[in-house]
Amino acid sequence: MALAEFRFDAADPAALSAHKGVVAVFADSALDPAARALDRRLKGALGRVLASPAWAKAKPGEALELGYPAGLAASTLLLVRLPRTASEGEARKAGARIARALGDEGALVAARSVRRLEALAEGIALRAYGWTMKAEGVKAPGPVTLAVADPAAARSACEVALLRAEAVHFTRDLTNDPANVLTTTEFARRIAGMRDLGLEVEILDEPQLERLGMRALLAVGQGSESPSKVAVMTWKGAEGAPLALVGKGVVFDTGGISIKPAAGMEEMVMDMGGAGVVAGVMRLLARRKAKAHVVGLVGLVENMPDGRAQRPGDVVTSMKGDTIEVINTDAEGRLVLADVLWYAQDRFKPAAVIDLATLTGAIMVALGYENAGVFANDDALCEALLKACAATGEGAWRMPLGPAYDALIKTRVADMKNTGGRWGGAITAAQFLQRFIAEGTPWVHIDIAGVAMPATETPLAPKGASGWGVRALDALIRARFEG
Repeated sequence: MALAEFRFDAADPAALSAHKGVVAVFADSALDPAARALDRRLKGALGRVLASPAWAKAKPGEALELGYPAGLAASTLLLVRLPRTASEGEARKAGARIARALGDEGALVAARSVRRLEALAEGIALRAYGWTMKAEGVKAPGPVTLAVADPAAARSACEVALLRAEAVHFTRDLTNDPANVLTTTEFARRIAGMRDLGLEVEILDEPQLERLGMRALLAVGQGSESPSKVAVMTWKGAEGAPLALVGKGVVFDTGGISIKPAAGMEEMVMDMGGAGVVAGVMRLLARRKAKAHVVGLVGLVENMPDGRAQRPGDVVTSMKGDTIEVINTDAEGRLVLADVLWYAQDRFKPAAVIDLATLTGAIMVALGYENAGVFANDDALCEALLKACAATGEGAWRMPLGPAYDALIKTRVADMKNTGGRWGGAITAAQFLQRFIAEGTPWVHIDIAGVAMPATETPLAPKGASGWGVRALDALIRARFEG
């Protein structure tokens, strides 16, 4: 869905009284000036709210809702608890609460007293998202007007925050779309469309991948009618070695010959979530003209159980030259990443590599839907990423790596096997990927299986794809890779 329209106007008490949609005002222990003006029209009703037990229980970022308040044209009046010392996370939460109330008439937000205006706007924009394949489609909410002291300055201050939200929406759309819509070809087409933003984009087809020796990736897609592809996006906003972002783009995962149970298989439309995040980040870098050199590479395949599909027991040769015994064709994402990771390093000689993948159910057993699993061979890069995740409110938790786990993927048949069994499954998957990281290259692997499409809505997203990682990676790039 397109981003809600945002407007920035001067604070006008009369407009608050006349607005027919959602009107939002702010308070903590006392009403702000805009709320006081409305309270006079409401004959002290807001003051009574502040004295109520319900308000005493409200946390920063939460709101109490008054429907069709007497004396106002508004359908909804929100009194939002937001201290002047509110954190960015609390301001985003307040914005999301406003967004949940949005309807056709939009909202007028009396934001003159808000100190975290960018975070408030981002919270509104992130939560004001809808996606459906129903015939009537999603109806966009009405415009959101932020009433502020200096509209031009506010518009400028919020510009990048709204671009971030748009990039998250782009990632969510990719992840939500069903596999008969988002085929490998369609995914590549949408990425190619970002050339209009200034990204350099190359789409490598199967003959090119064969010549490069990406036989691990090609083996995953050989049972599908959708051709396998690798998309390469480059944003060169600075000189020097780039940061490489690598995403798993399995547009649908049946499990292949090791077929998944039927129950819940429809959720595997989100198995390209890592590639969706990489595409969203690259879109954002181009739109905000980031002063960073970043390359984004995504492997686009479909894992199907055709007569040509790879079998358990097959041995494939990776681009690196290592051989892999396929024990389970449902452990396919690591085969895709192995080749794309090696290609990224061989071609671009990056300063660091970060990969994202909906890789294992095991990480969901460990961390649920709250945190992505983070694995790293470089403490400084890992800590910088975790700091960025904390700052943006995107949950992440570092997981261990170690030589002992390598024993679980040994095999007499090949250099390694593609799964180590049930125990420590997320860790053995990361150990597998680490074998395709060149000595001395800082690397982080992020398993987003639990956070890419949580089971319920989240504070900043309705149920469905979350777009987790776009904002955190952008924050990391700003802090560590942008001049």
